[in-house]
Amino acid sequence: MSALRLSFRRSLIKGLSKTHLVVHRLSRGRFLSRLVGMPVLLLTTTGRRSGKARTTPLTFLRDGADLVVIASNGGADRPPDWSLNLQQNPRAVVEIGPDELTVQARTASAEERERLWVEITAAFSGYARYQKKTARQIPVVILTPDEKPGAS
Repeated sequence: MSALRLSFRRSLIKGLSKTHLVVHRLSRGRFLSRLVGMPVLLLTTTGRRSGKARTTPLTFLRDGADLVVIASNGGADRPPDWSLNLQQNPRAVVEIGPDELTVQARTASAEERERLWVEITAAFSGYARYQKKTARQIPVVILTPDEKPGAS
């Protein structure tokens, strides 16, 4: 893919993501709370270079109490910025509709990824196509909510 096409594609994805974020926030999650048949959460990470809060809408699955997101970046060879931010600082904030929770992120183990990948691609087959487009193994990221104070 040419550098110009890559640049255009990246700009388009960022623009769509920002539009999605605005609509989702203004509607308090009533609009654009689902995408390609999957629920959407807003993930706020800390920028690894800037230190600023960065929010990205992402599709997700639930795995018990955990939330599962996919660092596909549309099948690009470069990982998404939000996943690089989580590698630097795994603490993040998730918004699902009006609810907000603090989470700790980690990359799924090989066994977890294998089990979850079946569910992920069943929910949206596009992720299997993204995996075929890139040489990197697309990471599956597990977001574990912090326990509420006083919970045991």
